[in-house]
Amino acid sequence: MSNQNMHMHSWGERVKSDLAHLDVKSLGRVGVLLGGRSGEREISLMSGNGVLEALLSRGVDAHPFDPGLRCPTEIANEKFDRVFISLHGRYGEDGTIQGLLELLGLPYTGSGVLASALAIDKIATKLVWLSSGLSTPEFEELKVDSDWNAVVKHLGLPLIVKPAHEGSSLGLTKVKSAEELPAAYKLAAGMDKKVIAETCIVGDELTCPLVGFGANAEALPVIKIIPPEANYDFHNKYFSDETKYLCPTGLTPEVNKEVQELALAAYRALGCKTWGRADVMLDQKTGKPYLLEMNTSPGMTSHSLVPMAAKAAGVEYSELVLWVISQTLHSKGATQV
Repeated sequence: MSNQNMHMHSWGERVKSDLAHLDVKSLGRVGVLLGGRSGEREISLMSGNGVLEALLSRGVDAHPFDPGLRCPTEIANEKFDRVFISLHGRYGEDGTIQGLLELLGLPYTGSGVLASALAIDKIATKLVWLSSGLSTPEFEELKVDSDWNAVVKHLGLPLIVKPAHEGSSLGLTKVKSAEELPAAYKLAAGMDKKVIAETCIVGDELTCPLVGFGANAEALPVIKIIPPEANYDFHNKYFSDETKYLCPTGLTPEVNKEVQELALAAYRALGCKTWGRADVMLDQKTGKPYLLEMNTSPGMTSHSLVPMAAKAAGVEYSELVLWVISQTLHSKGATQV
């Protein structure tokens, strides 16, 4: 058995050991935050309902709370002992709800205020990664008066234009000529006042889930994504059964290890906690991996990737959900940086 596989199994075995000693009553009344107000509301409802069902199946006293339909401050009236955040995108994955939960002294899943705020902003994320010497595609922020020809000269073609604060490929355009840039900018700017353009890396699309915190953080198995027509858009991410996911990836152990190490360094550089997922492109010309973005509130739908990697490490969906919420037992109130 390779070291990588032993490492993966050790995490899976630790999860099973932790859960064997877990008294679900110690979790108390658990709130599952789902829905919200971002462009990813629909996906968040799917994730949150999956999480809620898993917690209930394990005997947890779990209750849904949708801050898209209710004032978020009403969370204080629910008498939750801890919260599982199943929100995606703005107002759920950007540090704002985390800040509210800090003020309420409520332990919650996932990264804290700073890491969440950094990771939601693709430009801030890249600046942190670059300062840490980590590879990420060349980029620049687009403005309404940007010189489109200069952008193409800097980044080359094709290039990717997307909102800086949205996920799930919302508002993303693959641009093949300078003439297409204004329309791509307009689409992204309609969703976000901050728009990023980056060099399009052509090659294998990979994702690497991560768990833990700091020196104890570790990478789960890498997943290779093969969407129809090489287009991993919103539909193909969440609703298409044509998108193929390979875990194991079929790549060499050396490449898998390199991707895991890069993803882990990216996770640590941002200060992420409990769990996350790094999206990576493997350049088909050079074989070099490039970081695209970090998700701090990973999807938990039937098509989601963290449950897939966890399963490859021997951990089933409901075990993963229970393990994630159990991590909040180690944090009391405002301790999540």
